[in-house]
Amino acid sequence: MSIEPNPKIRVRFLKAGKIRFVSHRDVARIVERALRKVRLPVACSEGFSPRPKISFGLALSVSHESDAEYFDVSLTKAVDVESLALQLTEALPDGLTVTAVQMLEPGSDSLQETITSCTWRIEVLDQTVESVQKAANDVLSSSELLLQRVRKGKTSEVDVRPAILEIAVEGPTTDGVQLVVDLSTETISLRPDELIVVLGEDFRLGRVHRTHQWMTVDGARCEPVKPASSSTRRELSNAS
Repeated sequence: MSIEPNPKIRVRFLKAGKIRFVSHRDVARIVERALRKVRLPVACSEGFSPRPKISFGLALSVSHESDAEYFDVSLTKAVDVESLALQLTEALPDGLTVTAVQMLEPGSDSLQETITSCTWRIEVLDQTVESVQKAANDVLSSSELLLQRVRKGKTSEVDVRPAILEIAVEGPTTDGVQLVVDLSTETISLRPDELIVVLGEDFRLGRVHRTHQWMTVDGARCEPVKPASSSTRRELSNAS
């Protein structure tokens, strides 16, 4: 007789404001406390030191904001997810707002396996629209872009051009120019701070905001969990 796996939920949340300076690891601890506070029946690992079965998506660097962060939770029993977003938001500190919760189908891939690319709004400081547009055009027209990376004390050159899917200049900001970029997270990945290095030696990184994480299903790009409607999101934001 087969044993049914623990039911899982996937939670989408945003991270904005002062809490952007809190590390990914500390956010994970905050989430664990919130799950305990709402008394969610979280499944735990076996062994000498059991841990709650919570898995996060791609880590967000300190100081970056996001509309599209995710974590999966294994449960000991199914729950009603209708009111869970609001309950979790009320249990989280200001700046962390749960915008959607859904049950996952049994056997669903993990977030780490699912995400193929991210969309970012990236501010380039102390540049003009013209200089940033030229740099973006040069990058997109290049067949190869070598970037030096240091791993375990060893320096190597990596061609990161395949990781740059799209760059669009959105317009000027108070301190520079804002880009909207799509960056791959697959075999060759690229961080926003590395993209700035590729764009130009004298370019500096400003505010960074992740707007989407994408997966591919049947050849179409989609989000792991769609955000709630605008009216629901206003209610959740007010709760935080």
